[in-house]
Amino acid sequence: MRQPLYLALDQGGQSTRATVFDESGIAVARAAVPVAQTSVGDLRVEQDPEELVASLQRASARALQSLGADSSMQIAAAGLATQRSSMVCWDSRTGKALSPVLSWQDRRAAPLMVAYQDRAFLIEERTGLRLSPHYGAPKMRWCLNNLPAVQAARKGGYLVMGPLASFLAFRCVTPQPLVVDPSNAGRTLLWGRKRQDWDPELLEIFDIPREALPLCVPSHHPFGGVKAGGSLVPLTVLTGDQGAALFCQGRPRTDTIYINMGTGAFLQRLVPHHGVDRGRLLWSVAVRHGQEDISVLEGAVSGAGAALAWGAQTLPYPDLAKLCDRLLARHETRPLFLNTIGGLGSPYWCPEAVARFEGDGTPAAKAAAIVESIVFLIQENIDAICAASGPAQALVVTGGLAASGGLCQALANVSRLIVRRPSEHEATARGLAFLAAGMPRAWSMGGDEHVFWPHDDGALHERHERWRALMPSPHG
Repeated sequence: MRQPLYLALDQGGQSTRATVFDESGIAVARAAVPVAQTSVGDLRVEQDPEELVASLQRASARALQSLGADSSMQIAAAGLATQRSSMVCWDSRTGKALSPVLSWQDRRAAPLMVAYQDRAFLIEERTGLRLSPHYGAPKMRWCLNNLPAVQAARKGGYLVMGPLASFLAFRCVTPQPLVVDPSNAGRTLLWGRKRQDWDPELLEIFDIPREALPLCVPSHHPFGGVKAGGSLVPLTVLTGDQGAALFCQGRPRTDTIYINMGTGAFLQRLVPHHGVDRGRLLWSVAVRHGQEDISVLEGAVSGAGAALAWGAQTLPYPDLAKLCDRLLARHETRPLFLNTIGGLGSPYWCPEAVARFEGDGTPAAKAAAIVESIVFLIQENIDAICAASGPAQALVVTGGLAASGGLCQALANVSRLIVRRPSEHEATARGLAFLAAGMPRAWSMGGDEHVFWPHDDGALHERHERWRALMPSPHG
């Protein structure tokens, strides 16, 4: 009998990836399809909905093609993970998109925020999030205010608005499910964490029609069949990219902080059953499996890979992300970079702060300061997480930026914690496959991990203290 395989579909900002894992957690096939992202000014970041749909189909077909003609018959289950705060509007009759995909990075709704400030505390208490234009509800409100096609669809009764995950499931799954999981619904500012559903008062605050939203279901759910090669494969898991990444090494540990570093850097730590005071952090559902909610405290750094992309445009280093190790190894005086790229998130919550260098230096020194600022922002979130939930024993780092050994070592040095980097540090696909396989006990860790032990680095700690003094005061 052939062993079952599991298909992980990870739709990200730069590419859509399909990875096939066997029943022990070994990746046996991979494919990636690049996707475009358009930035307009400082606030708008969009993607083409049709391109994302096509990329999912192409990526899964390519991955299965490498396994053989009948490989889709071996796929026992599939999972889909997407960028959580990205949203789109579409026609419920045809599935046609009525808006672009407004990326999680998109902040075009920022001017609307003043209208909701007097309800900010209620929004935070109900959702576990801060009032921010990054999230879905302000983007939905912007679309209702500004897009004639969306306005006409609402009037005609065929409007659907929701997270990107819901749109892709509607377009790529048979029959077309109109649903959303907790991880993605929880990033809209409309989903009540105690209700585990859309909150009527939040819908009223943002004036979002309930009938235009998908049905809330668990992360594990019989969603339907997704096309894989020439067959339909059962899609059994729908969640956010960070929720899936938490399971990159199987069941997460309570004494560990998990950090997924890509365009943004997201820190997660399990919330114990008795709960903790999240303080300056976020509260998120990673997955809901049956009646079990796996929830986390979360820190969010917008300016990770996005800061390196910004530096590549302003400094003579077009491949800045590939030069992190070399830049950090240089021994020269560095300025400090006050990294507010993409909006200053936790624990500061100061979206209006402006990025700048403090001090001067060569282009290489400035580039190194940008890389170092990512480490410093992550450390501020580590401190906040530990203050809320107790000391941590280790950090697990994944994502594209985890490929930089220099960055990982700097993080170990500044945090004084062991940093563990799995050999396969693209965490979302591995965690997604683990969930689709039913969270089995016998699951490969993906090879030997690399361990970075903390070293004494007085100069790094001194720069961190000077940097911290220059940053805005964290908002409680």
